[in-house]
Amino acid sequence: MLIAGFPAGPWGTNCYVVATGPGAECVVVDPGKDAASGVADVVREHNLKPVSILVTHGHIDHMWCVAPVAGTYDATAYIHPDDRHLLTDPMAGLSPETAGMLLGGSYEFVEPDEVAELGDGQGLELAGLRFVVDHTPGHTPGSVTFRTPYDDAAEVSEVMFSGDLLFAGSIGRTDLPGGDHPTMLRSLADRVLPLADDIVVLPGHGEQTSIGRERATNPFLLDLVNRAQAPRSAPERGL
Repeated sequence: MLIAGFPAGPWGTNCYVVATGPGAECVVVDPGKDAASGVADVVREHNLKPVSILVTHGHIDHMWCVAPVAGTYDATAYIHPDDRHLLTDPMAGLSPETAGMLLGGSYEFVEPDEVAELGDGQGLELAGLRFVVDHTPGHTPGSVTFRTPYDDAAEVSEVMFSGDLLFAGSIGRTDLPGGDHPTMLRSLADRVLPLADDIVVLPGHGEQTSIGRERATNPFLLDLVNRAQAPRSAPERGL
């Protein structure tokens, strides 16, 4: 398997290009601002053909170049329906600080010609690869992760593209429009903690990590583990 990742744009958002190997079709994950040139470089270097774009969530730093990249390669974009509106109205998901950064610019966002909506637990067969979609709301209502088997090393069973759900040592913020912290914690408890320790996590920002490392060191996951292991109080009796 070939996975090429690079940080793009002012927010350092990780964009990933995934293929079975050189000379094959490929999938692009989260082409954010200024990612189009990086995608083109990877495609040219490895003689790839993008056929699909996977969007972990609709925030502008993850979807800025979805339409340009999809249009360049005639690729289909995949996004959860709860975040689809952000493809054309990304300002609806911005903080006041981020919106202020963009004031004065002339930006027009449109959907790609081909958009497919994602469902929880859905299996995708794209570019010779298999992905499982997990709906993980909290950072945004339509946040998802993508997991794919990794057959190149016995010590790694899967790779997970976690978007802004899970980072090395941290989790995604929930103070933006559509964010909800209790929902984020439920997504982590229900969709991350049950996963195998050997799964490699490729996040939307920062360095790669693993489920085992985060389970052992991430303060947010440690708190969830401790809560799950804490003995429950006996029910009160009497009047």
